Amino acid sequence: MTLRECIAEAEKRGIAIGHFNISDSEGFKAVVEGARELGVPVIIGVSEGEREFIGLQEIVSLVNVARGNGLSVYINADHTYSVEKARKAIDAGVDSVIIDEADKTFEDNISITKDIVQYSGGRVLVEGELGFIGKSSKVLDRVPDGVTQTTPKDAKRFVEETGIDLLAPAVGNVHGIVTTGEPKLNIELIRAIRDAVKIPLVLHGASGNSDEEIIAAIDAGIRIVHINTELRLAYKEGLKEAVQSGEIAPYKFMEAAVENMKEVVKKKLKLFNKI
Repeated sequence: MTLRECIAEAEKRGIAIGHFNISDSEGFKAVVEGARELGVPVIIGVSEGEREFIGLQEIVSLVNVARGNGLSVYINADHTYSVEKARKAIDAGVDSVIIDEADKTFEDNISITKDIVQYSGGRVLVEGELGFIGKSSKVLDRVPDGVTQTTPKDAKRFVEETGIDLLAPAVGNVHGIVTTGEPKLNIELIRAIRDAVKIPLVLHGASGNSDEEIIAAIDAGIRIVHINTELRLAYKEGLKEAVQSGEIAPYKFMEAAVENMKEVVKKKLKLFNKI
């Protein structure tokens, strides 16, 4: 099953596919094992920095091996800020790519995103981002400056003029976890945008949002949900605990970090798949 078919199946069932960012083999192991144990599809996300660390071709190869073993695992080139790097990801064999020009002018965002859609030629799914929700998957003490919300009118024009397959709108979500209180998701706005664009929507920055909000967003039209910050925190805490244990074999002390991440992955996948 292709990623496009997987998303269509999620649409039919009214659920969402979990998207988890990783930057090394431990993160990959946690996400893939969690999805396998639940028997659900999953998307591995690698941003520009993450894929520079693990290696673009290396992570594509890992995903291909997992698929060869019968698992529904896909790879997304997350938050790509240049045409050159987006093209490189497409040529490397990813399943989808996000060309993120949300901080550019509306016209420039359309132009650059359209360029990637044309270059892809249907080889991969292309996702565009409209509206600014911050850039850092970190723990924040306040909502980043300049955060906006996407209007249905702009979303409709953006989709029509670019020809994208997926849209990531700004709907009250932010990247990272805000310690002073996560902004509320605008569920009615999600529904209005979905009605206007008629293509699947992607929710970025879902770390920290309540289960109830996530389910409401899925019911309103979200078909892919991104989790990064919560996974990073789980990794760090598991690793800190393991290193202090005195164990020196990496495959043993890294297991605690993997298990911590897997716990987050399974919890989120159960929520997104309504199981």
